[in-house]
Amino acid sequence: MKNLLLIQPTKILTRVYPKAIWNFSRHEKNIYLSFDDGPIPGVTEWVLDELKKHNAQATFFCIGANILKNKKIFERIKQEGHTVANHTMFHSKGINCGVSEYVKEVNDCERYIQNLIFRPPYGQMKRNQYRTLLQTGYKIVMWDVISYDYEKISPDRCLNNVIKNTKNGSIVLFHDSEKAKKNLKHALPLALEHFANMGFSFRAIETKTFL
Repeated sequence: MKNLLLIQPTKILTRVYPKAIWNFSRHEKNIYLSFDDGPIPGVTEWVLDELKKHNAQATFFCIGANILKNKKIFERIKQEGHTVANHTMFHSKGINCGVSEYVKEVNDCERYIQNLIFRPPYGQMKRNQYRTLLQTGYKIVMWDVISYDYEKISPDRCLNNVIKNTKNGSIVLFHDSEKAKKNLKHALPLALEHFANMGFSFRAIETKTFL
């Protein structure tokens, strides 16, 4: 188990991608839950059911290949008022790809997303990939709280990562994946209940959010 997990991004990291979105207004009591790597049968539907219990909206950063394999789940995400966003076609790591190859993978996924909201897998990409995507019109959304639900940590530690670090305007990163499922199923319901009781609203990231 990793003892030193960076729950919040460092200043160095935010300076690498200065035009990326790391959080929204600190003056409004909104939280922006996000889920990476789906849609995945059995996991994504469970997340949707939990969100519905709290009238919570969220953003799902979807992998294009998973969209094609799970079209009904993808459509359900949209039908229930959540935002779908781009997480590349095959979850490729930008540092292992050339610019044209990476941008093509993003654009291929965008055919199904159609809102130019993007998050790079692993939170990493080359500077020239980053600049090209910005020039193309993509809004690059990162996070300021990561649950580490996919790591080999205890479910309670996963929950505490979120509870102790989330504040007004936070973008919180979970994963609707098999790897994260155990910790996700513990942390998400309790986090939703905790922040709902504190009077927070759960918002999806939409194009108008950037205005």
